[in-house]
Amino acid sequence: MSHKKKIAISLALGLAVANSAFAHPDEDHKPAAPTLAVAPVQTKGATTGQGDWVYKTVHNWGAIPGQDYIGSTHGGVAVDKSGKVYVSTDGPNGIIVYQPDGTFIKTLGEHSRRFHSLVHRVENGKEYLYAAGGHRVCKLDLDGNIVLSIEYKEGSEDRPWLKATAADVAPDGTIYVADGYGTNLIYKYSQDGTFLGKFGSRGKAPGQFATCHGLTIDDRNPDRPLIVISDRENLRIQLLDLEGNVVHIPITGLRRPCSTSIRGDLILVAELAGRAVLLDKDYKILSELGDNPVEAQRANFQVPPEDWKEGVFTAPHGCAIDPDGNLYIQDWNRWGRITKLVK
Repeated sequence: MSHKKKIAISLALGLAVANSAFAHPDEDHKPAAPTLAVAPVQTKGATTGQGDWVYKTVHNWGAIPGQDYIGSTHGGVAVDKSGKVYVSTDGPNGIIVYQPDGTFIKTLGEHSRRFHSLVHRVENGKEYLYAAGGHRVCKLDLDGNIVLSIEYKEGSEDRPWLKATAADVAPDGTIYVADGYGTNLIYKYSQDGTFLGKFGSRGKAPGQFATCHGLTIDDRNPDRPLIVISDRENLRIQLLDLEGNVVHIPITGLRRPCSTSIRGDLILVAELAGRAVLLDKDYKILSELGDNPVEAQRANFQVPPEDWKEGVFTAPHGCAIDPDGNLYIQDWNRWGRITKLVK
Protein backbone atom coordinates (compact mmCIF):
# COMPACT_ATOMS: atom_id res chain seq x y z
CA MET A 1 0.00 0.00 0.00
CA SER A 2 1.40 3.42 -0.95
CA HIS A 3 2.25 6.02 1.69
CA LYS A 4 -0.39 8.42 0.26
CA LYS A 5 -3.12 5.79 0.42
CA LYS A 6 -2.22 4.96 4.04
CA ILE A 7 -2.56 8.63 4.92
CA ALA A 8 -5.92 8.92 3.14
CA ILE A 9 -7.34 5.87 4.90
CA SER A 10 -6.09 7.09 8.28
CA LEU A 11 -7.82 10.41 7.69
CA ALA A 12 -11.06 8.64 6.80
CA LEU A 13 -11.02 6.48 9.92
CA GLY A 14 -10.14 9.39 12.15
CA LEU A 15 -12.97 11.47 10.74
CA ALA A 16 -15.46 8.65 11.31
CA VAL A 17 -14.43 8.28 14.97
CA ALA A 18 -14.46 12.02 15.58
CA ASN A 19 -18.01 12.25 14.30
CA SER A 20 -19.41 9.16 16.03
CA ALA A 21 -21.54 11.40 18.27
CA PHE A 22 -23.70 12.14 15.22
CA ALA A 23 -24.49 8.49 14.46
CA HIS A 24 -28.01 8.25 15.88
CA PRO A 25 -30.67 8.23 13.12
CA ASP A 26 -33.16 10.26 15.16
CA GLU A 27 -30.87 13.27 15.46
CA ASP A 28 -30.87 16.30 13.21
CA HIS A 29 -27.57 15.93 11.37
CA LYS A 30 -25.56 18.85 10.11
CA PRO A 31 -22.38 17.15 8.85
CA ALA A 32 -19.64 19.11 7.17
CA ALA A 33 -19.20 18.59 3.45
CA PRO A 34 -16.92 15.55 2.98
CA THR A 35 -13.57 16.37 1.37
CA LEU A 36 -11.84 12.97 1.36
CA ALA A 37 -10.83 11.46 -1.95
CA VAL A 38 -10.50 7.76 -1.08
CA ALA A 39 -11.95 5.64 -3.88
CA PRO A 40 -14.36 2.86 -2.86
CA VAL A 41 -12.89 -0.65 -3.09
CA GLN A 42 -15.64 -2.50 -4.93
CA THR A 43 -16.32 -5.47 -7.14
CA LYS A 44 -18.12 -4.29 -10.25
CA GLY A 45 -21.52 -5.70 -10.97
CA ALA A 46 -22.25 -7.57 -7.74
CA THR A 47 -25.50 -9.51 -7.43
CA THR A 48 -27.94 -9.78 -4.54
CA GLY A 49 -31.28 -11.47 -3.94
CA GLN A 50 -32.74 -14.95 -4.19
CA GLY A 51 -34.76 -17.15 -6.52
CA ASP A 52 -36.50 -15.28 -9.32
CA TRP A 53 -35.62 -11.95 -7.71
CA VAL A 54 -31.87 -11.60 -8.15
CA TYR A 55 -30.54 -8.14 -8.99
CA LYS A 56 -27.24 -6.78 -10.25
CA THR A 57 -25.73 -3.49 -9.12
CA VAL A 58 -24.89 -0.72 -11.59
CA HIS A 59 -21.31 0.23 -10.75
CA ASN A 60 -20.73 3.83 -9.65
CA TRP A 61 -24.30 4.88 -10.46
CA GLY A 62 -25.03 8.52 -9.61
CA ALA A 63 -21.52 9.97 -9.44
CA ILE A 64 -21.33 13.74 -10.03
CA PRO A 65 -18.48 14.98 -12.24
CA GLY A 66 -16.00 17.01 -10.22
CA GLN A 67 -17.33 15.89 -6.85
CA ASP A 68 -15.86 13.04 -4.81
CA TYR A 69 -19.19 12.35 -3.10
CA ILE A 70 -22.77 13.53 -3.47
CA GLY A 71 -23.09 14.69 0.17
CA SER A 72 -24.88 13.35 3.21
CA THR A 73 -27.88 11.16 2.41
CA HIS A 74 -30.62 11.08 5.05
CA GLY A 75 -33.56 11.26 2.69
CA GLY A 76 -35.49 9.64 -0.10
CA VAL A 77 -35.60 8.65 -3.76
CA ALA A 78 -38.33 9.32 -6.34
CA VAL A 79 -38.71 8.46 -10.03
CA ASP A 80 -40.78 10.48 -12.50
CA LYS A 81 -42.79 9.23 -15.49
CA SER A 82 -39.83 9.51 -17.85
CA GLY A 83 -37.60 7.51 -15.52
CA LYS A 84 -35.52 10.41 -14.22
CA VAL A 85 -34.38 9.82 -10.64
CA TYR A 86 -34.51 12.39 -7.81
CA VAL A 87 -32.29 11.87 -4.76
CA SER A 88 -32.55 14.12 -1.70
CA THR A 89 -29.37 15.07 0.17
CA ASP A 90 -28.51 17.21 3.18
CA GLY A 91 -25.68 19.04 1.42
CA PRO A 92 -25.73 22.12 -0.83
CA ASN A 93 -26.75 19.99 -3.83
CA GLY A 94 -30.15 19.51 -2.23
CA ILE A 95 -32.19 17.26 -4.51
CA ILE A 96 -30.06 15.76 -7.30
CA VAL A 97 -31.62 14.76 -10.64
CA TYR A 98 -30.23 11.90 -12.75
CA GLN A 99 -30.93 10.14 -16.00
CA PRO A 100 -31.93 6.49 -15.52
CA ASP A 101 -28.39 5.41 -16.44
CA GLY A 102 -26.97 7.53 -13.61
CA THR A 103 -25.87 10.50 -15.70
CA PHE A 104 -26.03 13.67 -13.62
CA ILE A 105 -28.53 16.24 -14.95
CA LYS A 106 -28.73 18.99 -12.34
CA THR A 107 -29.33 19.82 -8.69
CA LEU A 108 -32.43 21.63 -7.48
CA GLY A 109 -30.33 23.78 -5.18
CA GLU A 110 -29.84 24.89 -1.61
CA HIS A 111 -33.54 25.46 -0.92
CA SER A 112 -34.22 21.75 -1.61
CA ARG A 113 -31.71 20.35 0.87
CA ARG A 114 -32.49 18.32 4.00
CA PHE A 115 -35.69 16.69 2.81
CA HIS A 116 -36.08 13.45 4.75
CA SER A 117 -38.58 11.86 2.36
CA LEU A 118 -39.41 12.20 -1.32
CA VAL A 119 -42.31 10.84 -3.41
CA HIS A 120 -43.49 11.46 -6.97
CA ARG A 121 -47.15 12.09 -7.79
CA VAL A 122 -49.15 13.06 -10.88
CA GLU A 123 -52.05 15.49 -10.44
CA ASN A 124 -54.21 16.56 -13.38
CA GLY A 125 -51.50 15.42 -15.76
CA LYS A 126 -48.72 17.40 -14.05
CA GLU A 127 -45.91 15.84 -12.06
CA TYR A 128 -44.89 16.89 -8.56
CA LEU A 129 -42.62 15.89 -5.72
CA TYR A 130 -43.87 15.77 -2.13
CA ALA A 131 -41.11 16.17 0.42
CA ALA A 132 -40.91 16.34 4.20
CA GLY A 133 -38.09 17.18 6.53
CA GLY A 134 -37.82 18.76 9.95
CA HIS A 135 -40.07 21.81 10.21
CA ARG A 136 -41.51 21.78 6.71
CA VAL A 137 -43.51 19.78 4.21
CA CYS A 138 -43.36 20.93 0.58
CA LYS A 139 -44.90 20.25 -2.78
CA LEU A 140 -42.47 21.00 -5.62
CA ASP A 141 -42.65 20.90 -9.37
CA LEU A 142 -39.95 18.92 -11.20
CA ASP A 143 -37.83 22.06 -11.61
CA GLY A 144 -37.68 22.44 -7.85
CA ASN A 145 -40.10 25.34 -7.51
CA ILE A 146 -42.04 25.13 -4.25
CA VAL A 147 -45.75 25.40 -5.02
CA LEU A 148 -46.98 24.64 -1.49
CA SER A 149 -45.25 24.76 1.88
CA ILE A 150 -46.72 23.68 5.21
CA GLU A 151 -44.41 24.80 7.99
CA TYR A 152 -44.20 24.23 11.72
CA LYS A 153 -45.68 26.88 13.99
CA GLU A 154 -44.63 26.91 17.61
CA GLY A 155 -47.53 26.41 20.00
CA SER A 156 -50.01 25.75 17.19
CA GLU A 157 -52.63 23.02 17.29
CA ASP A 158 -52.51 22.32 13.57
CA ARG A 159 -48.73 22.29 12.92
CA PRO A 160 -47.03 21.19 16.14
CA TRP A 161 -44.73 18.65 14.52
CA LEU A 162 -41.05 19.31 15.04
CA LYS A 163 -39.38 16.63 12.95
CA ALA A 164 -41.60 15.49 10.11
CA THR A 165 -40.16 12.36 8.50
CA ALA A 166 -42.55 11.64 5.61
CA ALA A 167 -45.43 13.01 3.57
CA ASP A 168 -47.64 11.76 0.75
CA VAL A 169 -50.91 12.71 -0.90
CA ALA A 170 -54.09 10.64 -1.30
CA PRO A 171 -56.08 10.47 -4.56
CA ASP A 172 -58.58 13.02 -3.16
CA GLY A 173 -55.75 15.52 -2.57
CA THR A 174 -55.48 15.09 1.20
CA ILE A 175 -51.88 15.42 2.38
CA TYR A 176 -50.67 13.16 5.18
CA VAL A 177 -47.61 14.01 7.29
CA ALA A 178 -45.80 11.63 9.67
CA ASP A 179 -44.12 13.29 12.64
CA GLY A 180 -41.87 10.29 13.11
CA TYR A 181 -39.10 11.99 15.08
CA GLY A 182 -41.52 13.99 17.20
CA THR A 183 -45.06 13.31 18.39
CA ASN A 184 -45.53 9.99 16.52
CA LEU A 185 -48.81 11.34 15.15
CA ILE A 186 -50.08 11.50 11.58
CA TYR A 187 -51.43 14.91 10.48
CA LYS A 188 -53.93 15.58 7.68
CA TYR A 189 -54.10 18.69 5.47
CA SER A 190 -56.17 19.77 2.49
CA GLN A 191 -54.66 20.56 -0.92
CA ASP A 192 -54.13 24.18 0.16
CA GLY A 193 -52.53 23.23 3.49
CA THR A 194 -55.58 23.63 5.75
CA PHE A 195 -55.41 21.40 8.83
CA LEU A 196 -57.98 18.59 8.79
CA GLY A 197 -57.11 16.41 11.78
CA LYS A 198 -54.61 14.00 13.30
CA PHE A 199 -54.44 10.45 14.61
CA GLY A 200 -52.11 7.93 16.23
CA SER A 201 -49.92 7.99 19.32
CA ARG A 202 -46.70 6.56 20.67
CA GLY A 203 -46.89 2.90 21.68
CA LYS A 204 -46.93 -0.71 20.55
CA ALA A 205 -50.66 -1.39 20.06
CA PRO A 206 -52.22 -1.38 16.59
CA GLY A 207 -52.61 2.22 15.48
CA GLN A 208 -49.74 3.31 17.73
CA PHE A 209 -46.20 3.91 16.55
CA ALA A 210 -42.62 3.78 17.77
CA THR A 211 -41.18 6.14 15.15
CA CYS A 212 -43.70 6.35 12.30
CA HIS A 213 -40.73 6.93 10.04
CA GLY A 214 -42.19 6.29 6.59
CA LEU A 215 -45.60 7.04 5.07
CA THR A 216 -46.75 5.95 1.61
CA ILE A 217 -50.21 6.13 0.08
CA ASP A 218 -51.12 2.84 -1.60
CA ASP A 219 -53.63 3.86 -4.27
CA ARG A 220 -53.62 0.63 -6.27
CA ASN A 221 -57.25 0.06 -5.27
CA PRO A 222 -58.92 3.41 -6.08
CA ASP A 223 -61.99 2.41 -4.07
CA ARG A 224 -59.95 1.86 -0.93
CA PRO A 225 -56.62 3.71 -0.74
CA LEU A 226 -54.47 2.82 2.24
CA ILE A 227 -51.80 4.54 4.30
CA VAL A 228 -48.69 2.39 4.60
CA ILE A 229 -46.74 3.25 7.75
CA SER A 230 -43.16 2.09 8.29
CA ASP A 231 -43.42 1.69 12.07
CA ARG A 232 -39.67 1.52 12.48
CA GLU A 233 -38.92 0.67 16.09
CA ASN A 234 -41.92 -1.66 16.30
CA LEU A 235 -40.24 -3.50 13.39
CA ARG A 236 -43.46 -3.66 11.38
CA ILE A 237 -45.61 -2.15 8.68
CA GLN A 238 -49.14 -1.00 9.45
CA LEU A 239 -51.93 -0.43 6.94
CA LEU A 240 -54.49 2.25 7.84
CA ASP A 241 -57.49 3.68 6.05
CA LEU A 242 -57.59 7.38 5.23
CA GLU A 243 -59.28 8.15 8.56
CA GLY A 244 -56.50 6.49 10.53
CA ASN A 245 -58.22 3.22 11.38
CA VAL A 246 -56.00 0.13 11.37
CA VAL A 247 -56.87 -2.23 8.55
CA HIS A 248 -54.07 -4.77 8.90
CA ILE A 249 -50.55 -5.30 10.19
CA PRO A 250 -49.29 -7.45 7.29
CA ILE A 251 -45.69 -8.02 8.35
CA THR A 252 -43.65 -7.88 11.56
CA GLY A 253 -40.07 -8.71 12.51
CA LEU A 254 -38.49 -6.39 9.96
CA ARG A 255 -35.10 -4.79 10.48
CA ARG A 256 -36.16 -1.24 11.36
CA PRO A 257 -38.20 -0.36 8.24
CA CYS A 258 -37.67 3.24 7.12
CA SER A 259 -39.65 3.63 3.89
CA THR A 260 -41.59 1.79 1.22
CA SER A 261 -42.05 2.08 -2.52
CA ILE A 262 -44.97 0.43 -4.31
CA ARG A 263 -45.31 -0.35 -8.01
CA GLY A 264 -47.76 -2.92 -9.34
CA ASP A 265 -47.65 -6.05 -7.18
CA LEU A 266 -44.22 -5.23 -5.74
CA ILE A 267 -43.39 -3.45 -2.48
CA LEU A 268 -39.81 -2.44 -1.68
CA VAL A 269 -38.86 -1.78 1.95
CA ALA A 270 -35.66 -0.03 3.04
CA GLU A 271 -34.56 -1.36 6.43
CA LEU A 272 -32.10 0.72 8.42
CA ALA A 273 -30.34 -2.32 9.91
CA GLY A 274 -28.40 -3.19 6.78
CA ARG A 275 -30.95 -4.77 4.44
CA ALA A 276 -33.82 -4.17 2.02
CA VAL A 277 -36.63 -6.58 1.24
CA LEU A 278 -38.86 -6.99 -1.80
CA LEU A 279 -42.41 -8.05 -0.93
CA ASP A 280 -45.32 -9.36 -2.97
CA LYS A 281 -48.79 -7.80 -2.90
CA ASP A 282 -49.61 -9.73 0.29
CA TYR A 283 -46.47 -8.47 2.04
CA LYS A 284 -44.69 -11.82 1.83
CA ILE A 285 -40.92 -11.63 1.32
CA LEU A 286 -39.83 -12.43 -2.23
CA SER A 287 -36.18 -11.50 -1.84
CA GLU A 288 -33.73 -10.17 0.74
CA LEU A 289 -31.38 -7.60 -0.77
CA GLY A 290 -27.97 -6.35 0.30
CA ASP A 291 -27.99 -8.10 3.69
CA ASN A 292 -24.92 -6.80 5.54
CA PRO A 293 -23.14 -9.49 7.59
CA VAL A 294 -21.08 -6.89 9.49
CA GLU A 295 -23.32 -5.83 12.37
CA ALA A 296 -21.14 -2.82 13.20
CA GLN A 297 -21.95 -1.35 9.77
CA ARG A 298 -25.72 -1.73 10.09
CA ALA A 299 -27.60 1.51 10.82
CA ASN A 300 -24.22 3.25 10.85
CA PHE A 301 -24.03 6.76 9.35
CA GLN A 302 -20.23 6.78 9.46
CA VAL A 303 -19.28 3.84 7.22
CA PRO A 304 -16.59 5.35 4.94
CA PRO A 305 -16.56 4.77 1.18
CA GLU A 306 -13.52 2.48 1.27
CA ASP A 307 -15.58 0.06 3.38
CA TRP A 308 -18.58 -0.05 1.02
CA LYS A 309 -19.17 -3.25 -0.92
CA GLU A 310 -21.34 -3.40 -4.01
CA GLY A 311 -24.55 -5.28 -3.38
CA VAL A 312 -24.24 -4.86 0.40
CA PHE A 313 -26.06 -2.05 2.20
CA THR A 314 -25.18 -0.30 5.43
CA ALA A 315 -28.28 1.68 6.41
CA PRO A 316 -31.08 1.68 3.80
CA HIS A 317 -33.25 4.75 4.34
CA GLY A 318 -34.97 5.77 1.10
CA CYS A 319 -36.07 3.59 -1.81
CA ALA A 320 -37.91 3.59 -5.12
CA ILE A 321 -38.99 1.25 -7.92
CA ASP A 322 -38.82 2.70 -11.44
CA PRO A 323 -41.27 1.99 -14.32
CA ASP A 324 -38.98 -0.77 -15.64
CA GLY A 325 -38.84 -2.56 -12.29
CA ASN A 326 -35.32 -1.43 -11.35
CA LEU A 327 -34.70 -0.68 -7.67
CA TYR A 328 -33.00 2.30 -6.02
CA ILE A 329 -31.72 2.23 -2.45
CA GLN A 330 -30.38 5.26 -0.60
CA ASP A 331 -28.21 4.48 2.42
CA TRP A 332 -28.15 6.83 5.40
CA ASN A 333 -24.52 7.84 5.01
CA ARG A 334 -22.28 10.80 5.76
CA TRP A 335 -20.66 10.78 2.32
CA GLY A 336 -23.85 9.95 0.43
CA ARG A 337 -24.64 6.62 -1.19
CA ILE A 338 -27.21 5.56 -3.78
CA THR A 339 -27.41 2.11 -5.38
CA LYS A 340 -29.29 1.03 -8.50
CA LEU A 341 -30.28 -2.64 -8.80
CA VAL A 342 -31.28 -4.14 -12.17
CA LYS A 343 -33.16 -7.45 -12.34
